[in-house]
Formats: sequence, C-alpha cells, structure tokens
Amino acid sequence: MGSTPEPISPRSPRVVAARRLAKRSFRGKERRFIAEGPQAVREAVGHRGPDGTPTLIELFATVEAAERYADIVDAAQAAGARVHLAADDVLADISQTVTPQGIVGVCHFLDSPFADILAAGPRLVAVLAHVRDPGNAGTVLRCADAAGADAVVLTDASVDLYNPKSVRASVGSHFHLPVAVGVPVEQAVAELRAAGVRVLAADGAGDRDLDDELDAGTMSGPTAWVFGNEAWGLPEETRALADAVVRVPIHGKAESLNLATAAAVCLYASARAQRVRSTP
Repeated sequence: MGSTPEPISPRSPRVVAARRLAKRSFRGKERRFIAEGPQAVREAVGHRGPDGTPTLIELFATVEAAERYADIVDAAQAAGARVHLAADDVLADISQTVTPQGIVGVCHFLDSPFADILAAGPRLVAVLAHVRDPGNAGTVLRCADAAGADAVVLTDASVDLYNPKSVRASVGSHFHLPVAVGVPVEQAVAELRAAGVRVLAADGAGDRDLDDELDAGTMSGPTAWVFGNEAWGLPEETRALADAVVRVPIHGKAESLNLATAAAVCLYASARAQRVRSTP
C-alpha cells in the first residue's frame, strides 16, 4: 500500500457530504454519486471523463477493506483521490446498505449528451422508457454492457441513473458505456431513426415475434430497443413511435418475462444478428 490513509471522524464534513448523496436532490446539485463495492470502485478508479479528469474523487474504506483491496487504494491515491479510513458504521451510513462491502467511492457524474451518442454512429442502443425501479435500470445497463451495446438512454420519465440501487445493480457497468439521461422518449426515438437506427419496442403483446424477426434477417442493422415500465409496459403512444413492436416468444408456460430478462434476450439477439452479418 502507498501512503497510509488517515482515519476520518463520523462527524467530518466529508462524511456528511458523502452521506447526503443518498438523496437525488443532492446528487443533482453536486453532480456526484456513490459507487459501492470493490468492483464498482475499481472501475471508477480507472475511469476518466472526456476532459481527462479522474471520475473518482474520494474513497472511504474500513481498515479491513483497505488491506484486502490494497491495489484499489493504491490506484486511487495514485489517481489523486482522497482516501479515508472509516469505521463500519460510517461506511454503512454512507452506502445506505444493511451489509456494506467496506469500500465506497464518491464519483463525478458521467452521463453523456445524447447528441454525442448519435454522432458516434451507434449500432445497438437500449432505451429505458418509464422504467422506475432502480435495480431493474442497473441490471438492464449491465445486460447492455455485456451484450456489447454502444449506449443506453434513460428517458425523462425513468429512474435516476445514479440511484445507489441502480449503481449497485450495474456492478461497474456505469463506467463502461455512454449513458444519456433525461431525454424525452419522443425525441430519443425520432433522432435515433433520423440517424439510421431501426427502433424496436419490446412488448409482450407485440405483433412481431423475435424469432421471426431473426429468421427474416431484419435485425442485422443498427437497432435501438425501447423497454417500458415494469408493471404496465409501454403505452400505446410510445409503441406507435417505433418501427416495430416485438414480443419475446414464450415457448413454455411462464406468464411473462421480467424486464431485465426480456432486455437481455432482445439485446443478445440483436448482438448475434449483427455479429453474423459482419462475419465474412
């Protein structure tokens, strides 16, 4: 380990400031959020913003965690982040979890302008429209990352990207691909289509079947999937914006798939279709 981190008091202004990031209003005001756990913090240490500024600002760790993850602590110090040793209850208070993992980071916001995402010529995009559960949002982000998507868009009616539950559920994927936030769904769909991206709305009542789309070879081009609310799916006006409304076929007796599972199936189907098309 590099220089020994200094213990910090539970009443320190830095602890108070980090604790306040549990609230969306303070996150928005400071444009900072909490990343919890070794995987997320490790990704934060290696991440830099477009201007080269390190994303990780501050790191809090218990004595045990600082020893166990000495490589993360050293990397954080080398990157210029402030590193503090904190008691278990302080970490629990900052992370807002019942069983904290002993290490949390305070990070700069890292969302991207939607215009930048479009300018990069994306081939696979996940659009979360009216998704309200932070755990689901983080899991879909993780699925998009794993499937090799180029970007994720959270519409203005969706949950906060930086909700602690969303960050935990993504397990570091927040730091891997561009994410635009606060984009009206009508704008997202219109501008994606104008950029040459085919927009598919995922809905259990869709008139197109995912297997049929794959068999027809219609999914090999640039594609954006629009995923809706966990309870009521996509409203008719949103479905009407898409080029097609596609259902994931249910071959067994399950009533339906949850949001994250359906998103994983759709994104991987597109990723495979695009990969097959690009293979000589």
